[in-house]
Amino acid sequence: MSGAAYDAFAARIVERGLLLDPWLAGRPRLREAPVFVTASDAAELRRVAEGVALLHQELAALCEREPELCETFLGMTPFQRLLWEAEGPRWHAVARADVFRTDRGFQIAELNSDTPTGTPESVTLNALAAEAHPGAIDPSRDLEARVMDAFEAVARARLGPGFERTAAIVYPTELTEDLSLVRLYRAWLERRGWRVVLGSPSNLTATDDDHVTLFEARVSLLIRHYKTDWWTERESPWSDVTIPNAAPLVGPITAIVRASVAGKLAVVNPLGAVVTQNKRALALAWERRDALSDEARGVLDRHVPRTVRLEALEPEQLRAERRDWVLKSDYGAEGDEVVVGAAVTEAEWRETLALARSRRWIAQRYFHAEPYDDDGVVNHGVFVAAGRASGMYARVQRGPTDLRAVSAPMLVMP
Repeated sequence: MSGAAYDAFAARIVERGLLLDPWLAGRPRLREAPVFVTASDAAELRRVAEGVALLHQELAALCEREPELCETFLGMTPFQRLLWEAEGPRWHAVARADVFRTDRGFQIAELNSDTPTGTPESVTLNALAAEAHPGAIDPSRDLEARVMDAFEAVARARLGPGFERTAAIVYPTELTEDLSLVRLYRAWLERRGWRVVLGSPSNLTATDDDHVTLFEARVSLLIRHYKTDWWTERESPWSDVTIPNAAPLVGPITAIVRASVAGKLAVVNPLGAVVTQNKRALALAWERRDALSDEARGVLDRHVPRTVRLEALEPEQLRAERRDWVLKSDYGAEGDEVVVGAAVTEAEWRETLALARSRRWIAQRYFHAEPYDDDGVVNHGVFVAAGRASGMYARVQRGPTDLRAVSAPMLVMP
């Protein structure tokens, strides 16, 4: 797309009032041309995402039965275990499965069960593309209803009937990249009759009767767009990096945990996501596949690349099989905590293995994703709300998905 054409497209996006940042570091971050999937592929993508959510549900249940796994296998810190003990095995309201087309069928890279993003891009880009392609179906047309139903289901389960309808959206206010998601959730909640207040964890206060306030507004529902591992002790997965201000957020954590345990606050996603978001949980699934149901084992075998704790593999094997593995830290995001062996040099690979902290990493079998068009490979983001596939979001990029990926509309051809 030419510069002038993208400028015109970006202007139409901004006019919709949700995505106000069509550029990232001076580069276009959105795409007008849709990613088309057939109806049968869309159905398979939904089945894969729902199956992966089921797999994580069974992993949460396994950690509830054997709580020592949180420390011995997942390597969780004391405050991470506190979050799990407070709300585990509850972990789910909304998640996003990242699914790729390969010569072995659809394979997942991960399930983001903590603070999934992409909903603003999905609803905005898909709706605009559907207007230009009237024969196609927008797979995210019901995403608002499904997400809000999931939020309110968590609130009813935690608070009982007749709960107050004041919601807090808690997010890292010093960062701007997810403001569109905050605006979207606020609008959706207000359409459901919720009063909404915004703030950061430092703005949370506990009351004497175990409620939580945000800027003195007592809240019953806390939308947590602040990663679970950011609340707790923080240590870089790299042995040569020290994180400043690494202490846990003791005051906000205490306020939320007390209110949740007292049945006076519902948190979405629930704090039990500290287990399911830990990427070592997928290694646990492979090592303890005997503890899974037949259905979950089938999902694991068909759609989850073999995943192993990094320390369980011999260094010599990892060095020799560099092109066969992807290394991921336990709570890392796209970027410098995902190292694709096939995309780095021998020297970079050896340095990664030397600097990776013990008990913080997994090794996952590399799969070759099939390109969609000249722009590269499609990462099919499938949203799951209350266990049900509820929308789709595409990112397109040459090579592994990172912050340079371009968000694209996804449409289903009947």
